[in-house]
This record gives sequence, structure tokens and C-alpha cells, in this order.
Amino acid sequence: MHASKLYARLSELLGLTDHLVLLNVIVGKIATNLKCYAECEDVIDHTLSLFQELASGYMTGKLLLKLESTKFIIANHSRENFPFLEEYRCVRSRTNFYYILGCLVFMEDGPVKFRSFMEPLLQVAVNLEASADAAFRTDVVKYAFTGLMRDLRGIAMATNSRRTYGLLFDWLYPSRMPLLLRAISLLTDEPEVTTPLLKFMSEFVLNKAQRLTFDSSSPNGILLFREISKLIVAYGSRILLLPNGTNIYRSKYKGIWISLTVLSRALCGNYVNFGVFELYGDRALADALDISLKMTLSIPLSDILTFKKLSKAYYGYMEVLFNNHITINSVLNLDTSTFVHIVTSLESGLKGLDTGISTQCASAIDSLAAFYFNNITAGDNPPSPAALNLARHIGELPSLFPQILKSLFEIIIFEDAGNQWSLSRPILSLIMISEQMFSDLRAQILASQPLDQQQRLSQCFDKLMTDVTRSLEPKNRDRFTQNLTTFRHDFRAK
Repeated sequence: MHASKLYARLSELLGLTDHLVLLNVIVGKIATNLKCYAECEDVIDHTLSLFQELASGYMTGKLLLKLESTKFIIANHSRENFPFLEEYRCVRSRTNFYYILGCLVFMEDGPVKFRSFMEPLLQVAVNLEASADAAFRTDVVKYAFTGLMRDLRGIAMATNSRRTYGLLFDWLYPSRMPLLLRAISLLTDEPEVTTPLLKFMSEFVLNKAQRLTFDSSSPNGILLFREISKLIVAYGSRILLLPNGTNIYRSKYKGIWISLTVLSRALCGNYVNFGVFELYGDRALADALDISLKMTLSIPLSDILTFKKLSKAYYGYMEVLFNNHITINSVLNLDTSTFVHIVTSLESGLKGLDTGISTQCASAIDSLAAFYFNNITAGDNPPSPAALNLARHIGELPSLFPQILKSLFEIIIFEDAGNQWSLSRPILSLIMISEQMFSDLRAQILASQPLDQQQRLSQCFDKLMTDVTRSLEPKNRDRFTQNLTTFRHDFRAK
């Protein structure tokens, strides 16, 4: 507070008369550190941490914007003024720096100020666009491009509203998108270039806080997805042709899992009507799904389960694919052995230790089983091509669904799963497909138990289906979930 005893003493000792003067000194010190300690990564990190703490508060952020030192940083954020932006060892700090500046710039309304702020980045982009293809292999061009991607990612992270996201979208599309496509096509084998590019896109397509909300008459959501499709197809079609390096995670898997994350976020962002693509014969969706499946199938399941980030991206993508795009996706169009490989990978994810992945796998299996029940078991109309393909797959390997149901029951009965609600969903869908399958499994589980316990456990199974009808309506699902909780408790009772 202006009137506190602190400022009387600060005024006496240092001539700091109020909070704005003091804040200006602090921000001045921040600017000095960023200018003078470019070679000291720790100082840069701590300095940016303090700057972020000041900028993240609404009131302190507003106060910062009144200061000359802050105005200087926003108006002069070039590498000439802040040499740490040129230091490779501080390359990760660029994203944080531009996130902070983005937060401050977006506190003030107005596209004019935003365009003025983006001018140095625009100049970098224009210079890159003027470079010849051969020049993209040089260190100077590669560093300039990766720096631009890191800077843009920081600014994208700072957009938390429809208004602020719209400013960045209009700056980027359509003018700058060809540069991204060109870079990922020319430098697919350079992970130090493709990783920052894909990470920027992963942030840019994320619909957090409903920031990607376009007018009802705007085609921007569809146009954005078409650009995403071009990037993913360009990257995927080239990365699959490259030989496996000594560090396969760095050279291939990392780019693939970020690509899957980009596509997953775009597919479930609720800013694209995907039916439009098939309706108008646009291959953007089909091509993106095809190449993404080819990328996932190029990785052995053992590697998917070994690398944690790859595993999360793979199962997150499968959940979106099975939940939102099962009728149009390429999974059901695959040959049976490949289809079985994918579904078996979901079963492996169910059995893993990661509850989040187990939940995603349960959701994907539930969608698949519910699709089978609604379109084949209980379907009145002639089955669609997708339903016929699924029926063909299951016909060729009838043990697939019973094996998954068995695994789900084993997890429920014998393990302390923290996601029992999620696991109950596919169990009911699978039971609805075939009562015979459930009866066979019941007999199998009972036969594995001690003789003196079998009658009691048989009664547990009887109670499991009490008041449960042959449907997948929400009320019926909830009733089954309650019964399953009771079943598990009674079955495990000594």
C-alpha cells in the first residue's frame, strides 16, 4: 500500500516512493538480467519465473502495463535487445518469454497493438519464406525457424479467449501456413525442427476455454483442419520412409506421438463438422486418418507400452478415433489381422498400471462394442458398410470379444482398479452383444473357484443382471454399474 511504513523507509533509503516505482525497478532488473545474462541459463529461468508470476496476476498485470520498463520490453523483444533469444542453451526459455509477453499484450484490447507486437516475428517469417529450399538445411535458417515456432507456441499458450485466439489465427492463416508445410516437408528428418513445429500446432489446435469458437457462417474450423491434415500427411508420409536411427524415439517416435496429439485435439475440439468432408468429396479427414493409422502401425506394441508419452498419445488417439469417428474411420476398413492387432493393443492398455490409459481403452472398447450391438445385434435397418466390416472381423476371430470381456472381469474381481465406473461401461456393452458369451465366461470363472464357494458366487452373478434390460440406455448403464459394484464387493467377501 502507498501509505504503508515500508514505502516511507524505502523512500528514505532508496528513493522508492510507491508501489509503481518499486515495480518499475523490479521489471527494470528483469530486463537487465534478460539482456546481460544470456549465457547463464539458471539466471534466465529464475528471471522469467519472477516475470511470469508478476504478469499472471490480473491486478499486477494491469500495473505492469503502466510501466515504461514493461512497455520497452513489449516494444523491443528482438534478439538484439535480448541476446538470450540467440543462445541455444536458452532455447526452451523462448516459449516462456513469449507466453509472458502474450499474456500482457492480450490484457489490452486492440488488433493494432497486437500487429505492432508481432512485427519482429513477421519479419522473421517473411525472411524465411524468401529463403531457397536448399537454405533450409543451413543452421542459420533452421535456428530461425525453430525459434519462430517456439515463440508462436508461447503466444498461442497465452490466448485464452475467442478474441485473442482470433488475433493469432488471422495473423497465421492463410499467409504463414505454407511456410510450416514447406518446412515440415523439407526437414522431416530433422527432429530439432519438426518437434517445435508440431508442438506449436498441438497448442494451436487445442480448444481450451472454448477459444476456438468461430461464427456460424465462418468456414475457419474446416479450413484449419485442412491445414492440419496437410501437415500430418506431409510429415507422416515422409517419416515412414526414413530408416530407423540409433535413437528411434528421438528420430521417429517423438514426432509421431506429437502428430497423434495434434490430430486427437483437432478431432475432439468441436469446431469442425466432419461430415462436410465426405459430403463434398474432400479427402482431408480420410487422408489424415489413413496416415495416422499407418504411423501407429509402424510402431511395435512393446515400444508403445515402453515409452510413456508415446503410450498416452497413442491411446488418447484411439479413444477419439473409436468414440467420434468409428463410422467413417479407416480402422474397420483394415484387414482382420491389423484390426485385431489394434483391438488387442486396447486390451493391453486395459491391463496396464496407468489408470488414465486404462480408462481411455475402456471407452474405446465400449464404443466398438456399442456400435456392434446397435448396428448388428439389435440393428433393424440393413447394416452399413462399416458394420459389415466389423461383423466380418468378428466372424473371422470370434474369440476377440470373449477374451476382452474375460480381461475386464478379471480386473474388476481381482484388482483394485480406481476406474471401476469406466470399466463397467464396456462390460455391459459386451454382455449385450451375446448372452451366450456371458454365460460361458460365468461358467469359466465359477469353475476356477473353490467348490465350497461356487454356489455363493453363482448367486453374485445372478444379482449382477437384476433389473438390467437389453439396452444401452444411460439409466440401464447406471443400474448395471451399481450392480457391478455390489457384485465386486460380494464376490471378494471372505
